[in-house]
Amino acid sequence: MISIIKGCTVYAPEYLGIKDVLLAGGKIEGIYDKLNFQSDLINIEIIDGKNKILFPGFIDGHVHVIGGGGEGGYNTRTPELQMSKLTEAGITTVIGCIGTDGICRNMRSLIAKIKALKEEGISSYCYTGSYDVPVRTVTDSIKSDLMLIDEIIGVGEIALSDNRSSQPSFDSFVNLVAQTRVGGLLSSKAGIVNVHLGEGMRRLNYLFDLIDKTEIPSTQLLPTHINRNGDLFDTGLEYVQKGGLIDLTTSCDLEHLEKGELRAGDGLKKFIDKNLPIENITFSSDGNGSMPKFDDEGHLNGLGICSVSTLYREVKFAIKDRGVPIEDAIKVVTSNVSDILKLKQKGRIECGKDADLVIVDEKSLDIDVVFAKGRKMVEGGKAIVKGTFEE
Repeated sequence: MISIIKGCTVYAPEYLGIKDVLLAGGKIEGIYDKLNFQSDLINIEIIDGKNKILFPGFIDGHVHVIGGGGEGGYNTRTPELQMSKLTEAGITTVIGCIGTDGICRNMRSLIAKIKALKEEGISSYCYTGSYDVPVRTVTDSIKSDLMLIDEIIGVGEIALSDNRSSQPSFDSFVNLVAQTRVGGLLSSKAGIVNVHLGEGMRRLNYLFDLIDKTEIPSTQLLPTHINRNGDLFDTGLEYVQKGGLIDLTTSCDLEHLEKGELRAGDGLKKFIDKNLPIENITFSSDGNGSMPKFDDEGHLNGLGICSVSTLYREVKFAIKDRGVPIEDAIKVVTSNVSDILKLKQKGRIECGKDADLVIVDEKSLDIDVVFAKGRKMVEGGKAIVKGTFEE
């Protein structure tokens, strides 16, 4: 199948204007001012892009695809994620991770799920490990996992400044990062360490110390949940000023935000107002992790499930409600993530890149059509291709 998206306003993520985009063989064949293509020999799908915007497919860099949670007992374990939940959210590339429970959730199950999502049609990768240090690897080491297992691109989510972490020493943390970096270099992968940050007073101390006391570049780390409270967010901005990267979590209970919690869209606006480099910030959903819910008095009254749909919700909120330029807002789920994670075929609308694309309505910005590697997965905002066991 060849597809032509005609007359669409293209953000690649940079603004390119109104273009025709040709998809063939799962790739972006070309971007044209005006394309006239006729043939009786080839089946061509023409998609009317009038009053539509075309984005690169979204990349969610932190998703509990095999479920998470369990911190309130076995009955609070969250379920596996269905592929249609990802594609309907515009997500065409996902990176899976394990959180608190590295015992009943394990790397073999995670890799199997990642392979299943790939077979079902979207690009999928994962981190090795969980909250714990030392890291429970699949092979005999972090380096081996990165070099021998295609799906593994880094380590995570490693918990710091949290009562649930394994409380690693600074030296053991640095050694972990060093192994991950070298494994990434040897395998031509990102070798990123995805760092879960909790409410603890130590905040990003280990990360600042790593910059000051070692030769490892700060770009080897991607700390997440930076927007969980104001103090942590402000410290995160200081970290960016020293060259670090930060990731904001989009899942939250909008009706009852935790004390000091900052929704991701507001965090992006504050980040931009500080004139910090837009390339140093990303969003991720924490999808299918557990999410505490509070009543009007601030008391915990239950647990919910983090949703991958919040990834684009917060991008859209930043654009429509906070006035963040589209080019900047869309980078936090496209080109920034692909650059940091070294996913060279992702994150941009360019000739030769994977045909991962999201078409949205020009006014509402609601998702209409999603392509993953040139295959139409969503139409009219609803999945037309579903996973094997989805109804």
